[in-house]
Amino acid sequence: MPTERPRVIVLTGGIASGKTSVSDRFAELGAPVIDTDLIAREVVQPGEAALTEVVSAFGDEVLTADGELDRSRMRDLIFSDPERRRLLESILHPAIAERALQRIRTTTSGPYCILVVPLLAETGLFSWADRVLLVDVDEETQIRRLTARDGSSREQAEAALAAQASREERRALADDIIDNSGSLDELYAAVDHLHAQYSSA
Repeated sequence: MPTERPRVIVLTGGIASGKTSVSDRFAELGAPVIDTDLIAREVVQPGEAALTEVVSAFGDEVLTADGELDRSRMRDLIFSDPERRRLLESILHPAIAERALQRIRTTTSGPYCILVVPLLAETGLFSWADRVLLVDVDEETQIRRLTARDGSSREQAEAALAAQASREERRALADDIIDNSGSLDELYAAVDHLHAQYSSA
């Protein structure tokens, strides 16, 4: 990584942990926020090299009539096939990492930027980041929020959690941890404290 860049703080956390609330607060405080979930959608738009590779690997059946990636079809193909999932990841992850790095290099405002990487523990991407910030909640809180947010059943929520890295695996990667089991005011206070810390480092 070149030195002419802001410090990169990777923001991660399990499903329904509150990553969006945290990244939105950092943005309100003036920190540039780069979201790899959004980048993942960008790199498979029509005309993108990654989409061409996906079609070469999986066939035209993964495209809609408009030439866009059929996400539900793609999910069905990889859901119970680890080999196909790894193949898809081998195409998308480098494209996402390259696009994120381009964004970081062109970020000029502020001493640091936030890079939102929900699946950091699962992918191993962005190991060169300066710090890892984890939004942490217990699993019961995740399940409660997930069922309230998405209308999922408890069984569906538990399955979603089981598909991700464990809480312990995420905590082991973290340099900083925000406990998001309290109120929104408490969450914002924790973000404000870290913003001051990251800005002065």
